[in-house]
Amino acid sequence: MRIYSQKQHGAVAFSIAVILVFFVSGCGSRGPRGPQEMGPPEVSVLTLQPERVVLTTQLPGRVSAFLVADVRPQVSGIVQNRLFKEGAEVQKGEPLYQIDPAMYEAALARAEANVAAVQARADRYKALVPVKAVSQQDYDDVEAALQQAKAALKVARVNMAYTTIPAPISGRIGRSSVTIGALATAYQPIPFATIQQLDPVYVDVPQSSVDLLQLKQRLFDGRLNPDGEMQNRVSIIQEDGMPYSQEGTLEFRDVTVDPSTGSVILRVVVPNPDGALLPGMFVRAVLNEGVQEGAILVPQQCVSRTPKGMPFAMVVDDNGAVAMKMLTIDRALGDRWLVSSGLDAGDRVIVEGLQRVRPGTPVKVVPFKSVTPKTH
Repeated sequence: MRIYSQKQHGAVAFSIAVILVFFVSGCGSRGPRGPQEMGPPEVSVLTLQPERVVLTTQLPGRVSAFLVADVRPQVSGIVQNRLFKEGAEVQKGEPLYQIDPAMYEAALARAEANVAAVQARADRYKALVPVKAVSQQDYDDVEAALQQAKAALKVARVNMAYTTIPAPISGRIGRSSVTIGALATAYQPIPFATIQQLDPVYVDVPQSSVDLLQLKQRLFDGRLNPDGEMQNRVSIIQEDGMPYSQEGTLEFRDVTVDPSTGSVILRVVVPNPDGALLPGMFVRAVLNEGVQEGAILVPQQCVSRTPKGMPFAMVVDDNGAVAMKMLTIDRALGDRWLVSSGLDAGDRVIVEGLQRVRPGTPVKVVPFKSVTPKTH
């Protein structure tokens, strides 16, 4: 009796389980639902407006002194004294070195005595010529000798003056290559010292001849307008990336292209009252190219590239669908691209939501709101 009762209860439980499975399956088959319908994807767009932009270009440059003069002796002798402090500012004509003048003083005295003797003889001959005591030829020879003696005296005076070596220009003098007691040789190849004028200074900037031609063509076509007085003004960025406080002026463009680099040299004159710019220093020059009216600028995040590297942007057309436009990009201006062709004023460029759309996809458009980062 007990065994039968357990079997009966097991059969009943199994039957109930089967009925529940079918019941649940039946309930699940009622009222089938398809995939939930979704609306068009939402994208943020920026409506392009033409802008007026001042175009600049950054080029590397090197600082050089405005004036450079080597100090060399013009007579030979022993250096008797050095009259300046290395690294100091010197003025034009200021004495720098003294060469022992003893030999040149003696030569000057001898030349002066010779002139006096020849002059006396010439005076006597002049008085004797009228009475035929001496011939005219003798008198002429004495006069010639007098002129030669005077020339020798002038040379002696010049050599005597050269024993004091003055500063040929005003500027900062560097280290001295000779010491007191050294032997100086006239016009020796190694200078005693070098003076450099450092206010103002030159910044020599190489510019590609191709870039120069393109700039001239844009100005000629009217795509770029000269910026008046700003055209020749140049900003300087120092080696550490900090802007230099003084603004330079474009002096000239060289007329010869360097065949090894394909570039021309632009020379910029920059005030340097504090001596912050030193010869040989590397800087960057920001040159004004001109003003472009009606420029089209787009955020860099709007622009993608094809596998071949060609830039394009997604826009929303008049029918509310996505379209792809191939672009020609001129340059980056901050966090935006300057677009030469491919986009027009009034185009609605997709800024956010690009990952959810393809060309031809209908979209829901919302205006793009740029977020200004908080500053602390």
